[in-house]
Amino acid sequence: MRKSLTKLLSILSFSALATVSAQAISAAPQPALMAEPGHERTIVEILESLKLGHYKRLQVDDALSSKLLEQYVDDLDPSRSYFFQSDINEFSAYETILDDALKSGDLEAAYTIFNRYQLRNTERLNYAISLLEKKFPFNFDIDESLVADRSESTWPTNESEMNDLWRKRIKSALLSLKLADKNLEDASKTLLKRYRNQLDRTKQVNSEDVFQSYANALTAQYDPHTQYFSPRRSENFQINMSLSLEGIGAVLQSENEFTKIVRLVPAGPAEKTGQLKPADLIVGVGQGDDGEIEDVVGWRLDDVVQKIRGPKDSVVRLQVRASDADDAPLRIVRIIRNKVKLEEQSAQKRVLDIEHQGRTFKLGVIEIPTFYIDFAALQRGDENYKSTTRDVEKLIHELEAEGIHGLIIDLRDNGGGSLREANELVGLFISRGPTVQIRDQQGYIRVLGDRNPKVAYSGPLAVMVNRLSASASEIFAGAMQDYQRAIVIGGQTFGKGTVQTLQPLQHGQLKMTNAKFYRISGESTQHKGVIPDISFPTLYDLEEIGESALDGALVWDQVHEAPHGHFIGASPFLKSLIDLHKKRVSSDPDFIFMQEQVAELQKRRDKNEVSLQESTLKQERVETETWQIESENRRRERKQLPLIEKLSEIEQNQKKDAQGRPINPQAEAMLEESGRILMDMVVFTHKYTAAKQQ
Repeated sequence: MRKSLTKLLSILSFSALATVSAQAISAAPQPALMAEPGHERTIVEILESLKLGHYKRLQVDDALSSKLLEQYVDDLDPSRSYFFQSDINEFSAYETILDDALKSGDLEAAYTIFNRYQLRNTERLNYAISLLEKKFPFNFDIDESLVADRSESTWPTNESEMNDLWRKRIKSALLSLKLADKNLEDASKTLLKRYRNQLDRTKQVNSEDVFQSYANALTAQYDPHTQYFSPRRSENFQINMSLSLEGIGAVLQSENEFTKIVRLVPAGPAEKTGQLKPADLIVGVGQGDDGEIEDVVGWRLDDVVQKIRGPKDSVVRLQVRASDADDAPLRIVRIIRNKVKLEEQSAQKRVLDIEHQGRTFKLGVIEIPTFYIDFAALQRGDENYKSTTRDVEKLIHELEAEGIHGLIIDLRDNGGGSLREANELVGLFISRGPTVQIRDQQGYIRVLGDRNPKVAYSGPLAVMVNRLSASASEIFAGAMQDYQRAIVIGGQTFGKGTVQTLQPLQHGQLKMTNAKFYRISGESTQHKGVIPDISFPTLYDLEEIGESALDGALVWDQVHEAPHGHFIGASPFLKSLIDLHKKRVSSDPDFIFMQEQVAELQKRRDKNEVSLQESTLKQERVETETWQIESENRRRERKQLPLIEKLSEIEQNQKKDAQGRPINPQAEAMLEESGRILMDMVVFTHKYTAAKQQ
């Protein structure tokens, strides 16, 4: 029996009016939004494309309907600060009927829910503006707090609860601005401007915006990398929102009311500052060295992007909140806009001298920021076209001429790139064999491999990875581990093991996951990533960064192993390597420092309440900064370095590499320890080989 959507909608529309105050109705921002001609056809086309082309097979049934409703509501109000519980109760009438509506192209439910959100949003903004305009007497001396992450909180049940929640939100924002050296009057003006801007922006929301939101709530049921882009937003939303051209070199996304940094483009202007990291939140943007910092909380992502973009060599200043804690202070980061230069993203070499067991060893290090290839030069037949593999092979020859004892391939922060280059790079270190398996949505498995018997380097090899090593980096590291050709060292990788294609639609375009990567061992790189043979401490929050942190990510699974050979590798003596490593780092100043940082950050992440008492918050920030200075000075004392009195001294005295990026002492310590592990492996391998020959 077909469900009656129209009847339910009429009931909901009537009951909505019954629960809204006269003041709220008069504050409605604009007439109710409705689907435009073509939207109905497009949602059916998206549904059909997902059914035929997506890797994940989903039944469009009541279960999907329920999840779609939950996703859409959470996307609109992730902090549970706009809808009332009564709204949620009413929306539950849609729980089992959205699947039928999708099949017929009926979008009335999507627009009804969104219009209710617009109404609640307008109510809240007007309430916030009202408190600030009337100079509500916020008391910063009383002991109260605000829940930082409300994603699991209950929805407010009445206006009194909602008003109290918003009073605390406004108070928290005022307090944050006060502690950023603003007086209360200036802080109030900043917030008033923020909320008025947001109110103006609600009036600019159109039917296309609603359709894109609902379409993406649907695509999110398949996986987080499948997305719909409307025609108007395609230019700005091209897959990753990269600002590499005349920008800062960063990938951004919206999170709640904030703009979040997803990753930094290697050798880009943002990375070179050394002051930004993934998961940091951008709350303000200023033009030039003297321009006013414009508050961008609550702005649309494409509008924030336009503010950050600008002419080459011009200055943009970002007001940023660190990802480490919700009560972290704001800071200003100055960036000179520029294009990311290809040569700065190319593979780079260096020689590392390691003192180990009474000897000095020369280790070659090749850092690969991304997997690149100049397809245009390749297609026009240029024999000198630039690519990762060609550059690395050349660097290997140069390093061997310098008499290196081993080689480290550094893939830390390498977000991937060309699959072809990942495949060919494996071929530099093995004679012949498979490199990666790709399974499409039909279940067909294609095996890519190296057919060239030439080996560029046959000596001792280590591969360094971290949480930001993704996609092509994981394919290379996984193959090296499966062949036991190299020892993999560092942190668990990102876990991006899916393939996307861009499909044009009659209205917009669809980025869709249609295949999955598998290692030659048969294990997927999806979700789980590559687990290193020897792990280092990591400051990255695995619940915030990585595929496993994304809602709806495809699961880890296995296919059949692709037959392949094995080198001696580290397996026979891995336990001994780990024991030696642990013994060394137990007294290493930088590793002790890193372990302290990891423990402290975990304590801060576990805290889900922000104090609204000014004296308490000030004290917490003083204690945090004092701890950071003391921890840094403990490291310096162990290394017999000059002590510091304030954190800014670290930045001022930080050395930079050839690309202009600040050199992180802990990153260098991990590189040196990787070299010692590699030399341990050489010793054990020689002993193992000698014993086998006896």
